[in-house]
Amino acid sequence: MWFKNLKLYRLSNDWTWAVDQIEDFLSKERFAQADASATSAFGWVSVREDDQRLAYPIGKQIICAFRSEKKLLPASVINQFVKVRAQELEEQQGFKPGRKQRRDLKEEVTSALLPRAFSLIRDTRIWIDPINHWLAIDTPSTTKAEEIISALGKAIYPFPVEPIQVVTSPAVAMTGWISSGQPPSHFTIDQDAELRAGGDKAAAVRYVKHALDSEDIDRHIKNGKQCTRLALTWNDRVSFILTESLDIKRLAPQDVLDEKEQSAPENESERFDSDMTLMCAELNQLLGALLNALEEKPLAKAS
Repeated sequence: MWFKNLKLYRLSNDWTWAVDQIEDFLSKERFAQADASATSAFGWVSVREDDQRLAYPIGKQIICAFRSEKKLLPASVINQFVKVRAQELEEQQGFKPGRKQRRDLKEEVTSALLPRAFSLIRDTRIWIDPINHWLAIDTPSTTKAEEIISALGKAIYPFPVEPIQVVTSPAVAMTGWISSGQPPSHFTIDQDAELRAGGDKAAAVRYVKHALDSEDIDRHIKNGKQCTRLALTWNDRVSFILTESLDIKRLAPQDVLDEKEQSAPENESERFDSDMTLMCAELNQLLGALLNALEEKPLAKAS
């Protein structure tokens, strides 16, 4: 149940919303399935099937879920039908359809096929921490994260969120860590990394399950490559991949946490609460330590 990825943002000092207020805001943008003529639909859904709340409290933390529905209608299928319709129209009028006629045919075919299209539905979870001022989205996609930030801004206006600013870029920091073999306190370097050169060619080399203390890595760094992805473990408890854009991927609890989860309640709802409580507590410490190592810049003061 843990998040697998973290797109990180900071709630600004202007944040004042309580969980019941967030619930009211999101309820106005609740998800409704796309009708027959629509290609997509978006909105907020409950995090758990047995609970209708859109802003689900875990202690003082808040978990939400954003749903997107997109109709799957391949261009090849549309073009196939358009071709048949164009041939029929050519026989009727005695000449080939022009550009405008083919465009109209494509619109007609798309409208006719939409009710028969399959729907792809995906839920993306969001973690809001009003105490430590985190906003984390469980996605590796920048486009999806921006879509959700936009949806939050539509539901909660103004939505006071800011990008995280650090003094030391993750690429510079990670390059220094693997070059010296000395990551920040409580972090260990694992065996996955990517080194990438700058410029248009952007030559890259990846290491997978490979020791990162070799002369080969030193040579790449001396030739100007920087570390853009690095596998780390925090405090022997949580493993992850850190990227140059400060994204966290392949997030996973380690054995010490798995053992703790095994003693969690069997009831599904209680297990969800236990899992999310543990995740929020561990990630708050991890993120605090990571941003301390990168020297996070302070938030602007509230106006």
